[in-house]
Amino acid sequence: MFTLLFVVICIVFIGLGLPDSLLGSAWPAIYSDLSLPFSYANFITFLISLGTVISSFFSARLINKFGTGLLTAVSTLLTALCLLAFSFSNSMLFFLLLSIPLGLGAGAIDAALNNYTASNYSPMHMSLLHTFYGVGISISPLLMSFALGENNNWQRGYVIVFFAMAIIALISFASLPLWKKVSAKSQQTENPLQRTLSLKQMIKVPAVRTAVVMFFCSVSLEFTCGIWACTYLVNTSALTEAVASKYLTYYYAGITIGRLISGFVSKILKVEKIVYVGYSIVLIALIIMFLPLPPMFKALSLFLIGFGNGPTFPNLTYITPENFGKDVSQSIIGLQMAACNIGILLMPPLFGFVAEWLGLNVFPICLTILYVLMVVFTIIYSKQTRVLRKQRLTEKVDIF
Repeated sequence: MFTLLFVVICIVFIGLGLPDSLLGSAWPAIYSDLSLPFSYANFITFLISLGTVISSFFSARLINKFGTGLLTAVSTLLTALCLLAFSFSNSMLFFLLLSIPLGLGAGAIDAALNNYTASNYSPMHMSLLHTFYGVGISISPLLMSFALGENNNWQRGYVIVFFAMAIIALISFASLPLWKKVSAKSQQTENPLQRTLSLKQMIKVPAVRTAVVMFFCSVSLEFTCGIWACTYLVNTSALTEAVASKYLTYYYAGITIGRLISGFVSKILKVEKIVYVGYSIVLIALIIMFLPLPPMFKALSLFLIGFGNGPTFPNLTYITPENFGKDVSQSIIGLQMAACNIGILLMPPLFGFVAEWLGLNVFPICLTILYVLMVVFTIIYSKQTRVLRKQRLTEKVDIF
């Protein structure tokens, strides 16, 4: 029963990844078709991220009221309908209006299923779950490229992905009886009822504040690299757009492969060790990026950054219930997801302004700054949570 439910969760996570790379692959055709400045994509991604932040923050209250299964199904359907509506959009205003509900659906799914998997499955399951997200984020550009092959028909690309999302939504609704059975069984075991914490309750705990910064830096590094790597390579390594785009696929492949391998490695290594091994790999990648080596080494560097940093998010999310308690983990993970999406919201555009001012050669420098902050706050977080676990389990102290 639990295995079948995990299969459903993985399918939903493919759907979570589908919209995330769709706009980027369709935007050149969209802004040309609608006679828009290419920079207007920033407004759409900003509103999508804003919606994601909002739903992540309120996810604990929504889950406690409606349940993980129903919230996931409704959010998946909302995402599908937004994608269909995107295909009928003929002005920037429609794109902007649809962006917030698209983000709301994604944020609710992300926070709900991350907490559920962290609370009920193993580290290997968590890494596999995020591997399926990598599958989704890799499939949608292929589907869009198929549609664009026919007279740049980006609308058809959105319709194709809508049908894929609609199938996933149907699977989600069909699985609701399974969610009820698993929930009933879980309540008979050791899983406690979830408590909903306020923002004030959470941020008074130093480890929670540290976790917010840690997740912010990790995801900021991931998305800043993913969004700006191509532009950096084209402008500093004399590569064509096609070759730079090819190198970027190595980056996303590194994320997916890193998460897949970390799932199997979790059987022999603790989660924190996997994270620190990943950090060591990212350090090697950054050193390579700074060296005056042929462009092919840039591709290797991007792959290693994705490979090393890819396991960070799922593994650090997985240990949240262990660190703070299963009864409050949904609230904490919701806050962590909000921090991640604020990073996505702010850091890539901020880098764009910095690069315009100082030049694109600051790309590896900015990645290194985010990397150092991520490592420092992870070390602090590890020390703080060791104390918290001792207080909760040995001294029976309610840290909230």
